[in-house]
Amino acid sequence: MDLKQIFKTQTPIIGVVHLLPLPTSPRWGGSLQAVLDRAEQEATALASGGVDGIIVENFFDAPFPKDQVDPAVVSAMTIAVQRLQNLVTLPIGLNVLRNDARSAIAIATCTQAQFVRVNVWSGAMVTDQGIIEGRAHELMRYRRELGSEVKIFADVLVKHAQPLSTSDLTTAIHDTIDRGLADAVIISGSATGYPPDVDQIKLAKAAAGDTPVLVGSGADWENAAQFIKISDGIIVSSSLKRQGKRDNAIDPNRVSRFVEMAQQQKEALVR
Repeated sequence: MDLKQIFKTQTPIIGVVHLLPLPTSPRWGGSLQAVLDRAEQEATALASGGVDGIIVENFFDAPFPKDQVDPAVVSAMTIAVQRLQNLVTLPIGLNVLRNDARSAIAIATCTQAQFVRVNVWSGAMVTDQGIIEGRAHELMRYRRELGSEVKIFADVLVKHAQPLSTSDLTTAIHDTIDRGLADAVIISGSATGYPPDVDQIKLAKAAAGDTPVLVGSGADWENAAQFIKISDGIIVSSSLKRQGKRDNAIDPNRVSRFVEMAQQQKEALVR
């Protein structure tokens, strides 16, 4: 897949809007308007800072259900995506945590969002939600039934988890792409905010062939240039927040600084 089918560049910087707690989640605050206001502020900060796309994620709903969120969460995320689409012109994707890819594909299809991130697409992982099994076979059929063109960005050996099947990165990538038919793969560190090892990204690139490989965690302005050099794009959130703390809102100045560092590396590669 050519990432320029979605973004205006082959090496996109994708910012993440972490939605405040949604209805039925343990920390739900009772006001969907407050959730939407915060989402709009963060999307504006990301867009003005120069990112190439946005992922909308129910990050603050923890502890997460394993594989199916409440219908109220689906409804709230649908509204949030539509509001952001009316606000910014960037491509928008979804990640419905912990692993509700079916809802993510449904929301993306109905809102004409372009892509989804799925934490466990192939194989099986032991997580804090229990054992999560990939359901690529069901979800690819579901996408076809919907007549959808939503792209699947699949994590491989995802963060906050340990593999129950293979722990070999090359094998896991081949399974995700060749057998799971993912459109792009994501490599992350061990947890939110932790970067993957550089050698892992290089190994993933070698194994993935023409399939894009994105960095999925731990990117900041110190490693952005290196990650852009060896990957096909970066998904970033925590380091863009005020004081670099994940519970804070997106800081437009941090976004601009990060994008500038990445852009300098892009231009250097072109030369």
